[in-house]
Amino acid sequence: MTTTIGSTTQPGVAHAIGVYEGRETSTDQDLFDGLGLSQLALLDASGFTGKISQVVAVPDGDKLLYLVGLGEELDREQLRQAAGWLARSVGRIEEVTTSLHSVGLDGAVQAVIEGFLLGQYEFTEYHASDVAGTASLLLVGDVDDADIERAGSLAMAVTWARDLVNRPPRDKSPQAIVEAFQSLAEGLPIDVTVWDVADLERERCGGLLGVNAGSTAPARMLMAEYSPEGATQTLAVVGKGIVFDSGGLNLKSFEFMKTMKSDMAGAAATMAGLVAIARAQILTRVLVYVPLTENMPGGAANRPGDVLTARNGKTMEVLNTDAEGRLVLADGLSLAAEGNPDLIVDIATLTGASHVALGHKYAGLWSSSDAAGSLVEAAAARAGERVWRMPLPLDYRKAIDSDVADMKNTGERYGGAIHAALFLKEFAGDGPWVHLDIAGPAWGYDKAGYQSVGGTGFGVSTLVEVAGLMEGS
Repeated sequence: MTTTIGSTTQPGVAHAIGVYEGRETSTDQDLFDGLGLSQLALLDASGFTGKISQVVAVPDGDKLLYLVGLGEELDREQLRQAAGWLARSVGRIEEVTTSLHSVGLDGAVQAVIEGFLLGQYEFTEYHASDVAGTASLLLVGDVDDADIERAGSLAMAVTWARDLVNRPPRDKSPQAIVEAFQSLAEGLPIDVTVWDVADLERERCGGLLGVNAGSTAPARMLMAEYSPEGATQTLAVVGKGIVFDSGGLNLKSFEFMKTMKSDMAGAAATMAGLVAIARAQILTRVLVYVPLTENMPGGAANRPGDVLTARNGKTMEVLNTDAEGRLVLADGLSLAAEGNPDLIVDIATLTGASHVALGHKYAGLWSSSDAAGSLVEAAAARAGERVWRMPLPLDYRKAIDSDVADMKNTGERYGGAIHAALFLKEFAGDGPWVHLDIAGPAWGYDKAGYQSVGGTGFGVSTLVEVAGLMEGS
């Protein structure tokens, strides 16, 4: 789907207006007040009251008027959702004009554009026939071109992350992902370094190499830096890049394995987020570390009882080969900590326990610093991505004590997501660190608003907002 965005001075043949719940006020009051009895009867028959998710098309002479529900108390996220529902309703109409952004809300233009573009998302790469369409969205009024460009750039980054997650695992080996990122970052002020297996051995990345041992696809560590002139803060982001997770010798069941092409969603969000930050020219230095590998049950695979040594020298007893994400993140976090950044954020589809606790739409958030946790919470709220602060009780650390190593890679069943966070803390250094477990929201199970089935791109927008908040600190 190729969608173009712009602005216009006049409503077009297909025009969308926002209507608040109760059907008394609208973003284009003259048009709304001009609805005739037959049009109002159509609204009554459809049950349209102005709730979020409601969109009704009514004829208006030789034009088509879309009424889009805005709910009672509108915020940026609801506006994104409303624009997403509009995108789903217009189908293949070539051009739609809208006044949805005329709500007196900070960031309204960007919210409408992001919601509309992402609401039109389809993963079409593997369809034999052409299922994609084209569309244009024109915002009526005086709209800043910079807002249009920034929103379009962010939506593009989220779309790229969704595409990468949705791509079959056979077609996204660690090296293929490196090349995809290099192509995405081409022409931007981003320096990229890639370590192959020989580099990883020399640089003591034992966690990543251990997980990679069962796979025939060689591991990679992708590192990238965006360092704009004038930046005073440094953000380091570590993204889990398990391109397919079979569980290793602790093999997953089909029910849990069938969506494991999504186990690199944290890596996708990290890479796409960096590109969106660079395109927006945010004045925050950003370093990313993306450990990439499959987790497969080959003859050389990790065995329960094996001990691996991470980059920072700490040893890890592997008792469950399906708790592999924390092993590769150990090396990524160790590298990030060596640079003494102002904040480290890791983003990972890490635990089923977080998914069970918070469901499909919330990410768990753990932090070594209340201030850092609050900053990422604020960024997520602006991005419209739900996170929930979880505890990091140090007395739970004993659950990952090992008799033969510094720690083991799994604790008892209860509190599993906390034990995983405490494991990661061992490698994040002494500075502020935030862990986002996106096991739930990284994968969508239904089409709603601007969300899609499959990869959601969760985390991209939050990382952009984190960098923006750090720029202003």
